[in-house]
Amino acid sequence: MNDDFMVFSGTANPALAEKVAAYLGKPLNKIDIKHFPDGETFCQIIDPVRGKDVFVIQSGSPSPNEAYMELFVIMDALKRGSAARITAVLPYYGYARQDRKDQPRVPITARLIANLLQTAGADRVITMDLHANQIQGFFDIPLDHLKAEPVILKYIRDQHWAKPVVVSPDTGGAKTAYGYSRKIGCGLAIVAKQRTGDSTVDAFSVVGDVKDCDVIMVDDMTATGGTLSAAAKMCRDYGAKSVHAFVSHFPLTAKGLERLMHETQLDELVVTDSIPLREGFDPAALPFKLTTLSVAPLIGEAIKRTHNNESINDLFNHE
Repeated sequence: MNDDFMVFSGTANPALAEKVAAYLGKPLNKIDIKHFPDGETFCQIIDPVRGKDVFVIQSGSPSPNEAYMELFVIMDALKRGSAARITAVLPYYGYARQDRKDQPRVPITARLIANLLQTAGADRVITMDLHANQIQGFFDIPLDHLKAEPVILKYIRDQHWAKPVVVSPDTGGAKTAYGYSRKIGCGLAIVAKQRTGDSTVDAFSVVGDVKDCDVIMVDDMTATGGTLSAAAKMCRDYGAKSVHAFVSHFPLTAKGLERLMHETQLDELVVTDSIPLREGFDPAALPFKLTTLSVAPLIGEAIKRTHNNESINDLFNHE
């Protein structure tokens, strides 16, 4: 591999960045990031970047406003340091849920973030499991859309459940759930729901058979736990033997923690490390098993292939 590239990290998810660097077999390059008492962000790139292919790892959560501003400042410093190419690596694309104008006089903030990334100096973007695929069209630069699917599928296959069934917790995720069911070789069911507020969901029916099954529920993210909790309860009511939820991103809120502690009927929640766990959160206190899978090898391989101008799509073309 051509080793003439550099990897930097913001402060949003340094643990993941360290794992990515370990996969690539090289340390993170040096950067000094400070936050002044008035809230302003300052950074200085310590290592020379002139003519280098540079990758900056920064998740859009927690504190998306601070995380993005920090990323913009870092990329501006890299651009002024004469980096040859800057790739923003966003394991989680914050503001992805604001992807359309569904009410009068509201912004399309996912598009705004795309514009700001390009203005700040990004030449290309690597991200994972966007909340809406059409966000890719907001960019006028190359965007590589990774999927946590290979990491999650490996874990599912290692469990050897006797009677698995893939369940989409809402109709919007039916296509993703169908893809999982085909790859696992099992049945498919869909929970029909109606959202009654920002953090409340009424689930009202299950389309498909989940009786005596080990439910594999897949979704791109959960913050308040409303969708997963409502869908899990519905699956239990329809006779499911066990319920295992898999989400790519876990930007847990205080309301979500409360719901997961007292309201959900999950047996297991499996998340990735695209976002660090909520500060002060103790997984052992949950009434069900919490499993964290690392996407560092996936992101590391994407960085390596991007630098070497190799296909990233090949990562998802084989079992």
